[in-house]
Amino acid sequence: MPIYNYTALKQGKEIVTGEITASNLKDARDVVRKMGLVPTKITEFNDVKIKKAASLAPLTLTEKIDFISTFQILLSSGIPAVESLMFMEQEAARKKIRDMAKTLKNQIMAGSTFADTLARYPQVFGYIFIGLIKAGEEAGELEKTLGRIKDLLTKQSDIKGKVIGTLMYPMFVVVLAFIITLVMLIFVFPAFKEMFEQQEKALPLITSIMISAGDYLKTYWYTIPIFISIFIVLCIVIFKWQPARNILDKLVLKIPLLNNLIMYSNYSNFLSVMSVSYDAGIPIVDCLHLAVITLTNSVLKNKLSNAIVKVQQGLQVSQAFKATKIVPKMLLFMIATGEQSGRLGEMLEKGVNFLDKTLDGIIDTMTKMIEPIMLMVIGSIVLVMALALYLPLFQSYMS
Repeated sequence: MPIYNYTALKQGKEIVTGEITASNLKDARDVVRKMGLVPTKITEFNDVKIKKAASLAPLTLTEKIDFISTFQILLSSGIPAVESLMFMEQEAARKKIRDMAKTLKNQIMAGSTFADTLARYPQVFGYIFIGLIKAGEEAGELEKTLGRIKDLLTKQSDIKGKVIGTLMYPMFVVVLAFIITLVMLIFVFPAFKEMFEQQEKALPLITSIMISAGDYLKTYWYTIPIFISIFIVLCIVIFKWQPARNILDKLVLKIPLLNNLIMYSNYSNFLSVMSVSYDAGIPIVDCLHLAVITLTNSVLKNKLSNAIVKVQQGLQVSQAFKATKIVPKMLLFMIATGEQSGRLGEMLEKGVNFLDKTLDGIIDTMTKMIEPIMLMVIGSIVLVMALALYLPLFQSYMS
């Protein structure tokens, strides 16, 4: 969901400002009104002016980690920010980092703070990065904050790698099965076609279908890349078109085991950002706003965004999360304990460790289950192909 900055009147007198998440401008106004405020001005944080300012190329997760690691090492060595950026401009291995260091250096030399300079490029760094840097700079803990961000991004990279690694094997098997099926249809079945036609009996249905499919693909082979392109485009549309994405996000949460993988990977990123930002001294509501940005599942994002509204209205975080009915009970217990004991930061960190261990267990279980499932898929394809080839031969022997 987009982030909106609002200016509103409290009890008709006091002017208050803040940030909220909402699906559109109308919903943002409704959220502010539900908070007991009268909205006077609401603007989307990711507005056109900011987008136009973002002339730098976006950084990948690996590039962000490289940039932060180098910058933190230089700062911790006592080198001023401008000189650190100057060194990176000249010596960084990646061109995007060199260009970025040059731009940041020039703007800081012109009088901007490091956080204000980053805020001009939200498409490059992301709102989480910018928010944490701003808090760290204001608290005089920029080096420490950079270390927190580096650990956070490294953790996110590890989770992403684990999830992708888990899904790579089935994807490879599916692609391999598709290629084998095409080879069988285009080259193998046509070779047996003349022999099958010499039989007096009608061919089994499965054999007829395979031969017809092989004849079609051999004649109209150029339709194969067309179909593949259409499939890829369709997948891109589904993932980028929000209504279709919402339906897909609901479906994946109903698939056993896969739903746990999606939920716990989202929760792990969410709580990690919340923990790091809370330790950096950011107010709890702003921590939640930063954390919700990391959520990739629209169902989880919508429910937790609604929970943030309740926190803004005065409800405790644990109670607001409990009302969503999607947050793990152990996590709710940890947050509630942290709120009651005044050790929320410590309990958030323990919650992150709990989620990481749970996610590791889910990934191990999925890895063990995927192998037999893939063997069944390959075995089924081989069985169908074998039946299509040998059933006509069995018919001729029986006669």
